[in-house]
Amino acid sequence: MINIDKSELGVRWYVAHTYSGYENKVKANLEKIIENRGLSDMIFDVRIPVEITIEKKGDKEVEVENKIFPSYVLVKMIMTEETWHVVRNITGVTGFVGPGSNPTPLSQAEVDGLELEEKKVKLPFEIGDEVVVTSGLFEGYTGTLMSISDDYSKVTVHVKKGRGFPVELDAKYVKAQK
Repeated sequence: MINIDKSELGVRWYVAHTYSGYENKVKANLEKIIENRGLSDMIFDVRIPVEITIEKKGDKEVEVENKIFPSYVLVKMIMTEETWHVVRNITGVTGFVGPGSNPTPLSQAEVDGLELEEKKVKLPFEIGDEVVVTSGLFEGYTGTLMSISDDYSKVTVHVKKGRGFPVELDAKYVKAQK
């Protein structure tokens, strides 16, 4: 039996604690239960916050997904006895974050800080770094990184050829110069 605070009614983000390594399994099982039981009007979203980094493996650069909060799954839902019971009884879930059996929703500031609507990306270089173009018309050219797009997919490089000139490229075609 949970104690639901009337001020916390409505759609809110809650944090479910899981066994280590069970995050993806919990998310998949919860999404299946939501679909099978028709709970999409009560449980709206299930997220595992991740950060995508680009790492070099041999001669290739690959995107690697790292969990920001290992052992936690975020659930956007209306907290009721039924939704609490559904989430709490999924294999791998140990409980909700909050005192005792009383789940505490995330504040709006916490939700905004987590940027739950977008994946965070971290590139292996920053504005001002010397970089090398690895593919395309300017392959092998070096330059200075001038800007990075908001979604981290495009970069502008001031290519060092003659007087130099800016070139916009996909971020995956640029690597930090050693």
